[in-house]
Amino acid sequence: MEYTESCTVNAKRVADSLTEQIQILMPGHINGFDRLFGGKLVEWIDVVAAVVARRHSNRNVTTVTIDNLQFKEPAKINSTLVLIGRMTYVGRTSMEVRVDTYIETLSGNKKLINVAYLVLVALDEEENPTPVPGLILETDEEKVEFEAGKRRRELRRQRRKDQY
Repeated sequence: MEYTESCTVNAKRVADSLTEQIQILMPGHINGFDRLFGGKLVEWIDVVAAVVARRHSNRNVTTVTIDNLQFKEPAKINSTLVLIGRMTYVGRTSMEVRVDTYIETLSGNKKLINVAYLVLVALDEEENPTPVPGLILETDEEKVEFEAGKRRRELRRQRRKDQY
């Protein structure tokens, strides 16, 4: 068991906040090209990420950025979508969440169609940023994702610095 550098007594495992949401695509979710409207998927991704961050921090949260959003395949009407969110990195008050979206066939096979990384911040009662628990890394995949999260955090910092 490995702890992140922001580890505190109340550190949590990645599995503690894992969140899964299922959607069946209905006509109202479809755009003019008979595919899932991208904005609808972004809404669902944001909700899943918020639930992951709330479960990890035990706080209300706000989305700061959608760092990466890759549409790999289209989704069509009557498809079953599975969105799986998990914590990948935590800082002092911020949390990075990865949400993978799959199309699930009737036989149960899943095909990845979207990967998104979002950064959310935990809020105290006055809606100010507040510290979050550390992250317990139990698998090699979680450790790799955490190290990649560190690099993404530095890239985000650099982009903000370059913008202003």
